[in-house]
Amino acid sequence: MHPGKSLFFPCKSAFICGLFLFVLATAATASAQNGGKAEPNRIEFRRGTTSTTISDTVRGSEEAEYVLSAKKRQRLTIKITSTPAKSSAFYILGKGNDGLDLDFTLGRDYDSNFNYSGVLPTTGDYLITVKRQAETKGTSHYRMTITIKP
Repeated sequence: MHPGKSLFFPCKSAFICGLFLFVLATAATASAQNGGKAEPNRIEFRRGTTSTTISDTVRGSEEAEYVLSAKKRQRLTIKITSTPAKSSAFYILGKGNDGLDLDFTLGRDYDSNFNYSGVLPTTGDYLITVKRQAETKGTSHYRMTITIKP
């Protein structure tokens, strides 16, 4: 050992690097939760079923996004209830003719969409976005039932 050198210097360096990586990972997670864009949750049905129910919460101006795969001419039905009453609503986007962009809206604007039932115009992914009616402080607990029938 050299005078003035510590055996723990490499450990301190590893500790600092580890701490830096931890802070970086935590910041990335916080970004996705607080304004960063996270991937939508994929909706999958249990084998032999045509319906699923999702219960979740949106706060402030948060949005909850879900992706659903469906085929042309299937009937999609979505019903949402929330507490406080009618505090959450949804809108649906589907694939356009080019197959690249989610560019047409099914149903009405999300500010009044509590139920939707319709025959899907194309095969592909559909994006369902749940949002609070008011973008002010507050919390909305919702329960959304999604049904796909041939």
